[in-house]
Amino acid sequence: MQNWDEVRTAFQVARMGTVSGAAEVLGVHHATVIRHIDALEKGLGVKLFQRHARGYTPTEAGTDLLRVAQATEDQFGQLLSRIKGQGAEVSGDLVVTSLEALAPRIAPLLVAFQEEHSNVVVRYLTGNRLLRLEYGEAHVAIRAGAAPDQPDNVAQPLADQAMGLYAARSYVDKHDLPKGPEDYANHRFVGPEDVEIRAPCYRWMAQAVPRENVVFRSDDPHAMGIAVRSGAGIGFLTVQQAAAMPDLVQVAQTLPEWASPLWLVTHVDLHRTSKVQALVQFFKAHIKDGYL
Repeated sequence: MQNWDEVRTAFQVARMGTVSGAAEVLGVHHATVIRHIDALEKGLGVKLFQRHARGYTPTEAGTDLLRVAQATEDQFGQLLSRIKGQGAEVSGDLVVTSLEALAPRIAPLLVAFQEEHSNVVVRYLTGNRLLRLEYGEAHVAIRAGAAPDQPDNVAQPLADQAMGLYAARSYVDKHDLPKGPEDYANHRFVGPEDVEIRAPCYRWMAQAVPRENVVFRSDDPHAMGIAVRSGAGIGFLTVQQAAAMPDLVQVAQTLPEWASPLWLVTHVDLHRTSKVQALVQFFKAHIKDGYL
C-alpha cells in the first residue's frame, strides 16, 4: 500500500494547485511536498500532475486517485471529529451535483446554506453526467426520475419538479393556442432528440404529440428553454422558471404526471458526516410544499 502521507500531500496539491499552497496547509516545507509527489509518482509508475508555470494540474490518473483521496479525507475528518467530540462542526469542501436545469433553484439554496456555515467551500457541479459518489466525485447528488437503486447510496425523496407546457407570446400571436390535445398535430413543439428520455413530461409528449411536430430538438434543457422563449414552438419548462418569464403563455393546465420526482442521494460512507447531514437537513427544511 502506498504511503498515506504521500497521497494526502497529492490531494492537497490538487486542491490548492501549487506546491507552496499545499505546504502551507500541511505545515511542511515545500521540498517535502515535492519529495512526496515524486515518490508517489515513482511508486505508481504514472504521472499524477502536469507541471506548468502557474502550478500543478492533475492528469487523468491523478484525478482518479484524488477522487478516492477526497472521500478518504472526509471519512478521516468525520472520525476525528467524533473522537474529539466535535461532530457538529461543519467545514471543508462540499461538492454538490445536479442537472443544469435545477441550478436556478439549487444555487440560491447553496448560497443560503453557506451563509449559515461560513467555513464551508461549496463546489456546485451541473451537467447530464451522473457523478459517481462512490469515487468521491460529489458528496450530495440531486437526481431526477426513478429512485436511484445503487446499493451503496442513500436516496431520500426531496421534492417533485413541477413542469408546465408553455409557448412564447410571439408564437401564440402567430399560431394561436391549441384548442386541445386533438389540435397538437397543427402546432410546432420543442422536445428532446433522445426519444428514450425518461423524464415523465417528455414521455407524455411522445404519446400526445406526433414526432414530426417536434421541430426543434435538443437534449440540452437550457437550449430547449431558450428555443421555447424564442418562439420555436411549444415546450416544457419548470413552473418556477416560467413564473419569472412574463413573455410566456401557459398552453395547457399543468398535469401531475408531468412532474419529475427529485432525490437527495449520498454515499453510505459519507452520509453521516456533519457537512453532508447539515446540507441534507437544510434542503429538506427549505424546499417548501413538496415542489422545487
